[in-house]
Amino acid sequence: MMEFNNTRYKKRKLFNQVAMTLSMVTVVIALFFLAWILFTLFSNGFQYLSTAVFTESTPPPGGAGGLSNAIFGSLMMVVFATLIGTPVGILAGTYLAEYGKTGWLAPTTRFINDILLSAPSIVIGLFVYEIAVHRVGHFSGWAGAIALSLIVIPVVVRTTENMMLLVPSALREAAAALGAPYWKVITIVVYRSAKAGILTGLLLGVARISGETAPLLFTALNNQFWNADMAKPMASIAVVIYQFALSPYDDWQHLAWAGALIITLFVLGLNILARTVFRQEQVQR
Repeated sequence: MMEFNNTRYKKRKLFNQVAMTLSMVTVVIALFFLAWILFTLFSNGFQYLSTAVFTESTPPPGGAGGLSNAIFGSLMMVVFATLIGTPVGILAGTYLAEYGKTGWLAPTTRFINDILLSAPSIVIGLFVYEIAVHRVGHFSGWAGAIALSLIVIPVVVRTTENMMLLVPSALREAAAALGAPYWKVITIVVYRSAKAGILTGLLLGVARISGETAPLLFTALNNQFWNADMAKPMASIAVVIYQFALSPYDDWQHLAWAGALIITLFVLGLNILARTVFRQEQVQR
């Protein structure tokens, strides 16, 4: 019996060592490619960063210019997409976590939300093109913001539901025992306890839409000039990178490298901020 247990222990130890080795190899491979991408971006993009990149609009071929209109357009559409998607996502996540414990609506909503989470962004762009561009007759920044908000919503829904489910039921019961109505229990107790996780999901959603290109090609299109009117076609840094990187002009390609570095640093910063906020909340608990 002792010999049988010793053999089984050795076999499990071997399997564990093999699994750990394979895991370490995959981590090293992933970190290698991440470091390679960042090194390529910094080595090719940092040298073309200048004040003009942030103060001048996109130039014609052979001219001097920057990416100010594209940066401004991206910020506008991301901000409005966040303002549209955040309340919808939080309210839907609240329903799933607090009220959708029975019935058919909650499982159906979760299923649709999972589909939206994995749906290709170009499909969302085509959908918004059909309902908001084709019917109106022109591209616009509002259409781009709507497309991006449809990408934010499922991320916020899933994060809000998961974070609210992590709040202990004892907190809800204690608030209810004091005579608080259920809506006040949610807004004062549950939201306050889950705020770090909800904020983390929101930041991750913003980071995701910041680099989206395909939906904006069908909705906001592009604009070579400075434009603050959301009802007109609007430039975005992701679309400008796509167009300039494919161009045969060196000055456009240089701006594409600079734009790629800017958007990468922005997304990287948002991810670091989201994880820092969540970690600080975990430490406080």
